[in-house]
Amino acid sequence: MRRVITYGTFDLLHYGHINLLQNAKEQGDYLIVALSEDEFNEKCKNKKCYFNYDERKRLLEAVRFVDLVIPEKSWEQKVHDIELFQVDVFVMGCDWKGRFDFMAEHCEVMYFPRTAMISTSQIKKDLKNINQ
Repeated sequence: MRRVITYGTFDLLHYGHINLLQNAKEQGDYLIVALSEDEFNEKCKNKKCYFNYDERKRLLEAVRFVDLVIPEKSWEQKVHDIELFQVDVFVMGCDWKGRFDFMAEHCEVMYFPRTAMISTSQIKKDLKNINQ
């Protein structure tokens, strides 16, 4: 079985996220999504989510491409996750290109292009402008 892992916040789940998850799943048989916990988002990523961890996890678990959702608690846990889950492929969006190349000594590393014209940040900006 070929196992794939990706990491992210996945707040305000949208078709760009779905594209990433579908492309990731196409790289193997089993897709693991490491979902950033609320505390990790706030303290380490400086992100405030609209949906809390449990809500975001529930949304991801409903996506047919996702086989398992695990918590992401720190930047440093990636190598541990790859070893624990015997991951073959590490997938991230191209906005992270080069930042995880060191993972290549543990598994294959792939960066996928972002879906044009969509991002959680843009959705939040657009909603703010609509309400002004």
